Amino acid sequence: MINKENRSPIDILNNYLEKQKLRKTPERNIILEEIYKLNTHFDIEELFKKISKKNKISKATIYNAIELFQKLDLITKHSFDSRVLYEKTLNKKQHNHLICVNCNKIQEFCDPRLQKIMKSAEEILNFKISKHSLNFYGHCLNNNCENNCENK
Repeated sequence: MINKENRSPIDILNNYLEKQKLRKTPERNIILEEIYKLNTHFDIEELFKKISKKNKISKATIYNAIELFQKLDLITKHSFDSRVLYEKTLNKKQHNHLICVNCNKIQEFCDPRLQKIMKSAEEILNFKISKHSLNFYGHCLNNNCENNCENK
């Protein structure tokens, strides 16, 4: 496992490519830099559109890069119902998601009680949890929810 503390995503990528004797490409760097500029979950189509405004990079190249970045734990893939979204993960704390089924807004939250539950489960079941995913689906109660039926 690569020590990722205090290292940039590009450093981690380049270190891996060197060790594997793989070619460093500007396309991978561009894709990774664009991902790390984002402050939200994203899908491949959104990323492709954003990158295409400035660079000529194929969707296939983006898909291949995404697979590599997942392997390096630089991004995480989430399946929210029928949507597949990604998010950057380097130096990001473990969190969970609230997903509005009306407007698809995703809110992140962290509750220390969940860490206690996980630790307890590990001890009781003699199991080491390496990662987890917890998603709650419901409805925004905010007036600004785009598709809130109660507001129409």
